[in-house]
Amino acid sequence: MTADPVPLIEFLQRQAQTRRQFVGWGAGGLGAFFLNAANAKTLPVASAGLNFTRDPATPLSVLPPQFPAKAKRVIYLHMGGAPSQLELFEHKPMLTRFNGHDCPESFLKGKRFAFITGIPKMLGAQFPFHQTGQNGTWISDRMPHLERAIDGLCIIKSMKTDQFNHAPAQLLVQTGDQRTGHASLGSWVTYGLGTENQNLPGFIVLISNGGTTANAGKPLWGSGFLPSVYQGVPCRSAGEPVLYLQNPKGVSRAARRQVLDAVDEINRHSYEEFGNPETVTRIAQYEMAFRMQLEASDAMDIHREPQAVLERYGAQPGKTSYANNCLVARRLAERGVRFIQLYHWGWDSHGSPTDEGLNVGLVKQCKETDQPTAALLADLKERGLLEDTLVVWGGEFGRTPMQDNHAGGEETKFIGRDHHPSAFTIWMAGGGVKAGMSYGETDDMGYEIVKDPVEVRDLHATMLYLLGFDYRKFSYTYQGLDQKLTGVKPARIVSEVLA
Repeated sequence: MTADPVPLIEFLQRQAQTRRQFVGWGAGGLGAFFLNAANAKTLPVASAGLNFTRDPATPLSVLPPQFPAKAKRVIYLHMGGAPSQLELFEHKPMLTRFNGHDCPESFLKGKRFAFITGIPKMLGAQFPFHQTGQNGTWISDRMPHLERAIDGLCIIKSMKTDQFNHAPAQLLVQTGDQRTGHASLGSWVTYGLGTENQNLPGFIVLISNGGTTANAGKPLWGSGFLPSVYQGVPCRSAGEPVLYLQNPKGVSRAARRQVLDAVDEINRHSYEEFGNPETVTRIAQYEMAFRMQLEASDAMDIHREPQAVLERYGAQPGKTSYANNCLVARRLAERGVRFIQLYHWGWDSHGSPTDEGLNVGLVKQCKETDQPTAALLADLKERGLLEDTLVVWGGEFGRTPMQDNHAGGEETKFIGRDHHPSAFTIWMAGGGVKAGMSYGETDDMGYEIVKDPVEVRDLHATMLYLLGFDYRKFSYTYQGLDQKLTGVKPARIVSEVLA
């Protein structure tokens, strides 16, 4: 039997009552929330899987990991634009054999590409490969300096992603999600562990190539939903380390201290009234900036390094370069900075005049990065830092085994490859990973992974494990959800690469 319809007037009365109840509950609930927050004197860290609370006035204080860690800090070398694994680490004789042949239809059917139309030609390696090191690891002649460090590398040749455009792919690698608004790797690590040097940020970003942020931009080192104190701080290896850090002309350090004390007092009253932890972390950031006036200039000043060290890196004081940034990264690691992120753009090797392809553009990038990267690894090892420093090198995806036609099919002197999410290579060193090994395999053309695929979330889970965190329990509650670096899909720790 169908119920009698509710008269219109009764329906409106019920609806109004429901609205009143909702508003009343909402006001009471929010009031209780702010009352509790106002009485709170600590910032909960239990959502990170930790069993204690942190004083919001010292948000970067050192915290222990969930279990004993192999790595204490990270230096991440991101090669923006995606280096070609087929010119650097993936030796594919069969691909060379079929150089210039039409690409098989099976490689194209149902696939999406950024700059491939029609039937492209297969493209063999543009540079010779040879075996080196104790395990006979294959490497091209483009990285002669890194070759000398090959026995210390753990090379993963079976990385894959589901993003084929630069910005979302970079976001996925750096934040665990292809969309903006998520916390970056460095923010997660600094949130969970704090930092050993309270006079420097826990997460420092160094950018080569004239300061460009390219593609995804600042969200790559943003804190997302985490408190803003955990976001990366861009610093410069030439000139003033942080813009506007120093006192304005005519303002003494004592005067700056007076102003800072007054601002701190206002913020403390605000915190006592409203209890917003972000207010107290803002105080901590102001204080950090004041202390950095002395510490940052010292840490970033490579003039203090012996000439032999500068030559080893190929560093030139007073300039902005990847070499300078690698040397600064070592200096920051020595000073207890938790996460050091280097970005070097320009690896997008399309056959266009802008990218200059593999035969010109990639050659330039290798020349700029090979010597400094190898010097950083050797320097860390000699100073006893590599053992507990996890160094990661890689881009956001790989390059296709067929030639792109970025120039619209016209004749061009540049030889390029398109974006390839299905297979790419990264390497790690130090910090608890096996040295002198390669992991994962692709097919004879370097097109698909045939053994031991590694998703981006697997890489993140493995990095967290090396730092002493269980990725399943390392979370932050935001909008009612336990947010994780690895997201909601299952991940795995790549145990085969662990020492």
